Amino acid sequence: MMEVKSINETQDEIIEEFLDFDDWMDRYQLLIDLGSEQEPLADKYKTEQNLIDGCQSRVWLQADLVDGRIHFQAESDALIVKGIVTLLVRVLSDHTPREILDADLYFIEKIGLREHLSPTRSNGLLAMLRQMKMYALAFSAVQGS
Repeated sequence: MMEVKSINETQDEIIEEFLDFDDWMDRYQLLIDLGSEQEPLADKYKTEQNLIDGCQSRVWLQADLVDGRIHFQAESDALIVKGIVTLLVRVLSDHTPREILDADLYFIEKIGLREHLSPTRSNGLLAMLRQMKMYALAFSAVQGS
């Protein structure tokens, strides 16, 4: 089994990748590239119930509890949004519900994402995050932890 990095180690990695680019156009391009490298979500998961409320574009999020850890998969029909959700999945996927609930996602501020997103995208980002934490809450209740 490969070593799972801590949420903060992954965040620090992402911050470093983004700090390589000073220009926001380059950072947007990095987001788009990350999104396009993401494995496509299986059609069976592109359901109404997996759609995230509060996103302007369509974002599907699938969460499965595997061996006490939540495995997230996601996709969006918008390139930048797909990049954003890819980052969230990269940071939070394959961690325990407790780790996800306790996570302080500082990378969003550190890479300047929040200030460079339109208000609707920013709301979408919060909606995605909220949904991931909701899954963590639900799974931790199931586990009784």
